Amino acid sequence: MNAPDVAGAIEQLDAAEARRRQLGGALLIDVRDDGERALGMPDAAIGMPGERLPREIAALASPEREVLLLCAAGQRSLRAAQALRALGYRRVASVAGGFGRWLAAGLPVQDGVLDADAQDRYARQLRLPEVGAAGQARLAAARVALIGAGGLGSPAALYLAAAGVGTLTLIDDDRVERSNLHRQVLHADARVGLPKVESARMTLVALNPGVQIVTHAVRVQADNVEALLGGHDVVIDGADNFPTRYLLAAASLRLRLPLVYGAVERFSGQVSVFDPRREDSPCYRCLFPEPPAAADAPNCAEAGVLGVLPGVLGLLQATETLKLLLGVGTPLVGRLLLFDALAMRFRELLLPRDAACPGCGAAARFSGYGDIARQCAAGG
Repeated sequence: MNAPDVAGAIEQLDAAEARRRQLGGALLIDVRDDGERALGMPDAAIGMPGERLPREIAALASPEREVLLLCAAGQRSLRAAQALRALGYRRVASVAGGFGRWLAAGLPVQDGVLDADAQDRYARQLRLPEVGAAGQARLAAARVALIGAGGLGSPAALYLAAAGVGTLTLIDDDRVERSNLHRQVLHADARVGLPKVESARMTLVALNPGVQIVTHAVRVQADNVEALLGGHDVVIDGADNFPTRYLLAAASLRLRLPLVYGAVERFSGQVSVFDPRREDSPCYRCLFPEPPAAADAPNCAEAGVLGVLPGVLGLLQATETLKLLLGVGTPLVGRLLLFDALAMRFRELLLPRDAACPGCGAAARFSGYGDIARQCAAGG
């Protein structure tokens, strides 16, 4: 029910009544910020951020014309209406519930707006000022490469797909084994024997059909690493071997791609971010300058791992990835986050850039991915 304009109160309209008046000649102005309107607004509305409206309203409407104001939820439009009232605009009303109520009522919108599925699916995320419609658009346009569809890649992929990251590229040459299932939650018992990337694709598409899943059932090698990673915005390291990690580190530097690193063993794990776009960022080889001998670097099959541990670390990697894509928060650049599951304790170590690093130091020279692969095969 519409609230009457008495004693100077601003009239509040439901969305359907606002549309009826708009069609009758009223001017509808969307006072949300430009970023919030990036994905659309009500049909035939004019976009004008609330702080600019008092200065520019005269170019849009005379004081005699009826003006309807809409924002995200109805509060900013009320304040804007009060500002217009002070300027002599008497026929001013606010749309109760804002753009969310407009969409819920099924009223027409301009091209580019989030559809009803997206509005519903990402509703809680869209409410965050750090995300909003503009942030959701950035996620939808993003491309993330995940190296490995196993313990770390499983939780990372699930939550990135759920968040609406537009394209996820899965790179893994393994097949699902029953021993994977206690920690690699992308897969299911009925899919034992399937390529991991295909099993993962099935799960992710079922979770969010709007995300594009690209699969490569190959191993990252010297002759394909740049081709696999090129064109992405972030790379997630879910590898379980040092040769792959050293190739990723080199490609990250050459392609200037942020690399979100994670590793687990037994009851502990670690996460960091290596971002070559930043002059102060270390690279993977600042942490591990030379490949260790195989005997000094057992994988999960040899050392064992608590099943939930990759879930914790993979979610941290997904969190860092979303922060990078949205440009919010403080990424783990220059910091190594350590997790001890038995003690339930996090520790943080500073990880400064190493001036003598063989990967990113001043004297570092790239002699080809083949040399890196041979160095890893030799164990240092």
